[in-house]
Amino acid sequence: MPDDDRRSEEEPGDRQRDVRTPFGLKLRLFAYLVAGHLFAGFLYLLFYLGGTNE
Repeated sequence: MPDDDRRSEEEPGDRQRDVRTPFGLKLRLFAYLVAGHLFAGFLYLLFYLGGTNE
């Protein structure tokens, strides 16, 4: 009698995958975070300078 716990073929999603995040994605995420903070800092500077020029 075959054992149901042992299958010769794995079905998608059955096993826990060891997938690493691609380096390009990490680099892009880091670049977007830096660019977003620089843009936010620039807007903050504009509002700060605009508020002192009353």
